[in-house]
Amino acid sequence: MSGLIYLIGLVCAVWVIYDVWVVNKRLDETSKLLWTILAVFANILAAIIYYFIHKRRAY
Repeated sequence: MSGLIYLIGLVCAVWVIYDVWVVNKRLDETSKLLWTILAVFANILAAIIYYFIHKRRAY
C-alpha cells in the first residue's frame, strides 16, 4: 500500500514540475522554483494546491 502512495506522489510531483516549467508560461522563474521545491517535498499536497490555484483559473 505504501508503494502505491509513493508512486502516486511521484506522479504528482512530475506532473507539477512538468506543468510549471513547460506548459505554464505565465509564471516567473522564482515562482517556478518555489513550485518545484514544493512539489519535491510535498508531492500530493503540492499537486492539489497547484491545481486549485493555477489550473482552475484557466478554465
